[in-house]
Amino acid sequence: MTHCEPYVSQYTSPIGPLWLLSDGEALTGLYFAPHPGRGGAALPLHRQAAAELTAYFQKELRAFTLPICLEGTDFRKKVWQALTQIPYGETITYGELAARVGDAKASRAVGQANHFNPISIIVPCHRVVGAGGKLTGYGGGIEKKIFLLQLEGAR
Repeated sequence: MTHCEPYVSQYTSPIGPLWLLSDGEALTGLYFAPHPGRGGAALPLHRQAAAELTAYFQKELRAFTLPICLEGTDFRKKVWQALTQIPYGETITYGELAARVGDAKASRAVGQANHFNPISIIVPCHRVVGAGGKLTGYGGGIEKKIFLLQLEGAR
């Protein structure tokens, strides 16, 4: 796999444009802001990502099957893996997520790992809320987090 000049395509979603990044074999990023790279909209992986995202936004898909590749520190990868275990339509707090990754006192570190999640929506960091269910920041903006939680029936 190559880690430079990723393949990039744009997907138009109900919450605005999303940029899909891949190495051609696995999705490596899903961002709310433009990203540089080679055009790759015709790649089968990007077509699969677009189809799965469309089904998700139409409430026809609850679990993504795309191959993904998460790059980061061991701790971040552990947090991102734990995010994928949060069921569709459910939320947990940062403290609960910290406990799931083995350190109940690491809620701030878990929050930082969430902030650097490279594959939004598919690795569902939007399902993590503050203590008492308080909605906290989201890389794409709090209004997108609210939309995604409402789409899934979590709020």
